[in-house]
Amino acid sequence: MSVSETALQAISSQAYAYGKPSITALYKQQPSDFKVNEVLGFEPEPDEKGQHHWLYIEKTQLNTEQVARALAQFVGIQARQVSFSGMKDRQAVTQQWFSVELPATQVVHWNEFALTGARIVQAVKCNRKLRRGTHKWNEFEIRLREVSDIPALLKRIEAIAVGVPNYFGEQRFGHHGSNLVKADGLFSGRRIKDRGLRGIVLSAARSFIFNQYVSARIQAFGHQPLAGDVMQLTGSHSYFVANPIDARVISRLAERDIEITGPMVGRGRPVAEAEALAFEQAQVTEYSAWVEGLERAGLEQSRRAIWLHPEQLHVAVEDTTVVLTFRLGTGSFATSVLREIAQVREYTE
Repeated sequence: MSVSETALQAISSQAYAYGKPSITALYKQQPSDFKVNEVLGFEPEPDEKGQHHWLYIEKTQLNTEQVARALAQFVGIQARQVSFSGMKDRQAVTQQWFSVELPATQVVHWNEFALTGARIVQAVKCNRKLRRGTHKWNEFEIRLREVSDIPALLKRIEAIAVGVPNYFGEQRFGHHGSNLVKADGLFSGRRIKDRGLRGIVLSAARSFIFNQYVSARIQAFGHQPLAGDVMQLTGSHSYFVANPIDARVISRLAERDIEITGPMVGRGRPVAEAEALAFEQAQVTEYSAWVEGLERAGLEQSRRAIWLHPEQLHVAVEDTTVVLTFRLGTGSFATSVLREIAQVREYTE
């Protein structure tokens, strides 16, 4: 079996928190069925002497890099001088932030920027560059059509209030797992000259290992914490090791003050302890060649919450159509929410 086939089989067999749903639904019949808005969580600070033009752009049926290239071409610079906070779907209506680095004295008439499917909603000159992951939230409005069982779907939505597995979405792994095939080649000695592609490939490999860990963890223990788990303070990057698991830890988990995390493998000493460490090591061993490759590539280990909690979740029913609105923190995937409530299939003509 090829790397691609093995990866796709592993992805398709990832555990569900509440069992695989029997409900079916259609989505992305049209771009407006999948809307995403980036929310910074702060207002960009204007600076007329700044060298960075922050642009909030609405785009339809365009991917993030297409817009970035068009912005670069409009002002006559290299695409690498255009940055963005996050990657957004092509088959969708999305609003996201970009920044364009230019000499402070250069005047740009952004109202003259023309790209079919894109429009500039807001433009602000700032004194700092927009960096990846700067935004705090993604707000989603998703329309599910031809829902096979509305009452059952609504019950599934109630169930996910306690969390869904925080899987990386399949789009992270490329078409038919192509990024994982490239990663396997890279770790076997093949070179990838393009730095951007190399970063995408490395990220895909690490994300795949995390997903496999989460799937195994959920199958074995569900929501149960383990002695030695690394806990993350919700909404921060602060961590601590919980050993033993006492009543206070259980209470803080129930209140969502803290989250159980899993390993994003890379260089450095393991942080988890006791039972949690033993389980992590047992799951990661299968991918030891990839772990070593990620370490050689210089990636430092980090942590990621294993459960994802959709915030401000609202549901509207229109005949056999259900409209979901919710928000997720940066780096989490709406598809991880959708897979727990229905078997969704993307519309094809």
